[in-house]
Amino acid sequence: MEEHPLEFFIELERQVWDALTLGDAAADEALLAADFVGLYPTGFADRADHAGQLAHGPTVESYSVNEPRLVRISSTAVMLCYRAEFRRLRNGAAGPIEAMYVSSLWVEQAGQWRNVFSQDTPV
Repeated sequence: MEEHPLEFFIELERQVWDALTLGDAAADEALLAADFVGLYPTGFADRADHAGQLAHGPTVESYSVNEPRLVRISSTAVMLCYRAEFRRLRNGAAGPIEAMYVSSLWVEQAGQWRNVFSQDTPV
């Protein structure tokens, strides 16, 4: 089994963020496992909740992935941890820069890497 570098998983994570900046619920959902669990300051979320936040368009204006670290759990599971800086979109206007620490568990399922768990911790 191929061992992917850190950059491979950063790119997967960026695809999730890009879906949030584009308001692309289908792209967001495609990156998440069917049994996805998100743990956020507001509580738990499943895949439908995560993609559903895009029902009215983009939720993020811009973002950056900083200080990435990769924890290899197995040949088919990794935890990507990083500090995100981003601007939320509210009523079409970008808010102030916010920061949070993110842990994302990526698992290879049937040859595709999917996010099965994500936790956000505000800075």
